Amino acid sequence: LKAGGVAGVCVDLILFPLDTVKTRLQSPQGFRKAGGFRGIYAGVPSTAIVSFPNAAAFFITYENVKSVLPHGSSSYLSPATHMVAASLGEVVACLIRVPSEVVKQRAQVSPSSSTLRILSQTLYHEGIQGLYRGYKSTVLREIPFSLVQFPLWESLKDLWSWKQGHVVDSWQSAVCGAFAGGFAAAVTTPLDVAKTRIMLAKAGSSNASGNVLAALGDIWRTQGLSGLFAGVVPRMAAISLGGFIFLGTYEKTRQLLL
Repeated sequence: LKAGGVAGVCVDLILFPLDTVKTRLQSPQGFRKAGGFRGIYAGVPSTAIVSFPNAAAFFITYENVKSVLPHGSSSYLSPATHMVAASLGEVVACLIRVPSEVVKQRAQVSPSSSTLRILSQTLYHEGIQGLYRGYKSTVLREIPFSLVQFPLWESLKDLWSWKQGHVVDSWQSAVCGAFAGGFAAAVTTPLDVAKTRIMLAKAGSSNASGNVLAALGDIWRTQGLSGLFAGVVPRMAAISLGGFIFLGTYEKTRQLLL
């Protein structure tokens, strides 16, 4: 809990500006109208509040599921174990993350409005279910992301450990996390764009229904391939750096505590 929470706070706050740029590139109104480089920390209170419990919930689930399933570098079931553990971790963490993500993204494209005002407006117009709009699309983004990132991270660590004859250091784990995160970010960008459009859609609109395939189809028809991969560069940069900080900090904190 502590190691995951500390890692989550570090990465979310350090890389928040890149996340804002990515969200504005993906927004329907376009980068400039969504705020450009103005108010780059809009929505940060929403992230700061849930960052610790969100990351802690993920790693508690991930480590516990991993411990009860067959694993080990010699087992052919090891990648499947990491995939299942990471997927279940994301499902649990999204229960905490999604309301924060909805408020944060709406604040990022409306930098003149405060986080508290956006929260109250969402609750007033849409109720609690408004805060969970995009839960399915977030889970559908996070599970494929985790299916790529965590088995790749674990495999790279095992390979590096085998090459040097001892378990990887925390900085080496961080490097593996950066490569794994960057690759996973690239291949799941279309799902991230769809999630952003759903969360930012006006209540009652077609995208507000939360249909991921419909959102992807709409983006493809109106903007083509470039629309599906909008914000891919800042997303890859943020998640590569995030993987380095997040997984490296997690390993280091865990080593210190255990």
